[in-house]
Amino acid sequence: MVDRIRAKNIGPVAEADIRFGDLTIFVGPQATGKSIFLQLLKLLVDRHSIHWTMRRFGLAQSGDPDGFFDLYFGEGMSSIWSKTKSRLVLGEARKETDLVTYARRSRAIGAEKMFYIPAQRVMSLRDGMTRPFSEYRAGDPFVLRDFSDKLHWIVQNEIGLDEDVFPRRNRLSAVLRRPLEDHIFGGFELRTDTSAHQRRLVLKSGKNHPLPYLVWSAGQREFVPLLLGLYWLLPPAKTPRRHDLEWVVIEEPESGLHPMGIGAVLALVMELRLRGYRVCLSTHSPHVLDIAWALRFFQENQGQQGDVRKLLDLSSTPKTRRLADSVLKSEFKTYYFARGGRVHDISDLDPGSEDIAEGGWGGLTEFSGRVGDIVAEVVNRNDNS
Repeated sequence: MVDRIRAKNIGPVAEADIRFGDLTIFVGPQATGKSIFLQLLKLLVDRHSIHWTMRRFGLAQSGDPDGFFDLYFGEGMSSIWSKTKSRLVLGEARKETDLVTYARRSRAIGAEKMFYIPAQRVMSLRDGMTRPFSEYRAGDPFVLRDFSDKLHWIVQNEIGLDEDVFPRRNRLSAVLRRPLEDHIFGGFELRTDTSAHQRRLVLKSGKNHPLPYLVWSAGQREFVPLLLGLYWLLPPAKTPRRHDLEWVVIEEPESGLHPMGIGAVLALVMELRLRGYRVCLSTHSPHVLDIAWALRFFQENQGQQGDVRKLLDLSSTPKTRRLADSVLKSEFKTYYFARGGRVHDISDLDPGSEDIAEGGWGGLTEFSGRVGDIVAEVVNRNDNS
């Protein structure tokens, strides 16, 4: 189990000391290393499984670290690790870990421990059709190819032809489905369809013609791959988790969604916690941190499970009460990836903190504050004229 990572000079990350909680959130501007760090975590957790998957799909591995990093992180990414400058320490160890060791070919067959839902997930559907691993270029990031292949397997093997994909009775409890119906699908059903002589996903409403992928809303196109990923993680019946999975990474769960839709997705994230997964999110949404801040406030001020349910807009059922209790017992951590490469621990999320990184919630409230300051200047100027 990787509980802590200390890193220096890995990609754009100059210095980081990250202790993972039950739910860990990464915030910060684009190109500051959030995705690289999360993919690094996946490599540290799933080295043997990654190499086995690459062998299974015939990816040539010469044993050269640069070649492996290009295959894993994506074309042109081999420079993220420097033999002379990069440093990596796991847990409380004093000895450094050489990432090159993880790049070397492994013949072991290790069970996958982490499920990764990448920010580029919209690419896993092409015209509403899932894409297997082999349809991508060798230089495309491994986490995208692997995620896409799992979605392809789900649609081909767990969901029948011309069947409902959402809502689906044996997937997600009704209390968690309802906000998704209201705030993301807006009365439409998601189905598999073969009317165009291809197996594809479509939206359907009553007896109307099915709506193909390209006319879906941006939020629906972003959310459907995430939904299928959650189907992988939340199997039906009495199975709490799939296989040996322990970790879940979701990049930018808010993509394309209205704040109410984001809240519905975060309720599903809390369902992952109830099932015992450790979850890592990256986000550009202040709404995600609003909820994280409120949950920490509840923990520190004797909040009750009813408060959690109100926050997540969930009705009271035995399932949601268990979910809320699980949330109140979870540890939340938040880290800000700043320009310049330093990673700040802003887990307290104190809006009154003198630390700009924490008080501004990693820059997510900075623009709103600036707008308010400028408007106030105009008001004061008019009052004084």
